[in-house]
Amino acid sequence: MKTLYKKLLEDVRLKEGLNACFNCGTCTAICPAAEFYNYDPRQVIDTVQSKDDSKILELLKGETIWYCGECMSCKTRCPRSNAPGLVIIALRALSIKTGNFIESEKGRQLLALKRTIGDTILKYGYCVHIDEMTTEMHPEQGPIWDWYRNNRKAVLDRLGGNYGQEGAGILRKISNQNLDELQKIFDVTGATEQFNYIEECSRKKALELKLEFSSGQDEYFNHVYEVNNMNHHKI
Repeated sequence: MKTLYKKLLEDVRLKEGLNACFNCGTCTAICPAAEFYNYDPRQVIDTVQSKDDSKILELLKGETIWYCGECMSCKTRCPRSNAPGLVIIALRALSIKTGNFIESEKGRQLLALKRTIGDTILKYGYCVHIDEMTTEMHPEQGPIWDWYRNNRKAVLDRLGGNYGQEGAGILRKISNQNLDELQKIFDVTGATEQFNYIEECSRKKALELKLEFSSGQDEYFNHVYEVNNMNHHKI
């Protein structure tokens, strides 16, 4: 049976992102996420280099690997050309593959990302679509957004858009042929399998938490979307 460290080594992103780190801490000094979150990319790299499966498992189950914004500032400053951001991606992928993402608050939020951005891509061909983005989910948009949504066709026509129609233009309708191609890309790359596993693990967690689980904005979705234990940021 392969160790977690050996499974990480199979990920090309780890091979690309971890060359010869000597733990100088430059990545942490430049990291925007480290300024606000309880997050230290230097420690993450140190943990991976330890090859200690118990410590790597803590990363896979914990909050830390979900704080990175993947800005790749670490890559631009590292004197050894390491990219902790790529190592984080490899850790996230392994956390999903092993089902450990479900053990952390931030990890559980993957379901919300999958059902909003992921499903919207496959449904419309856009990662964000006005038909799906409501002020109920995004109150920060304010009442102007409600007016915009209620009048979207007229507004988009004035802006040169082509809302829901064939041809070119903003928010044009994406053809079924192109949507089918997107689905095939997800299938071939393993994204569909990954999405299904996120749903499966989330369903089990919902059962454990005694929350209703079905599809869309169900009780479990609202739970992972709204709950914040307030322990993520630096004091």
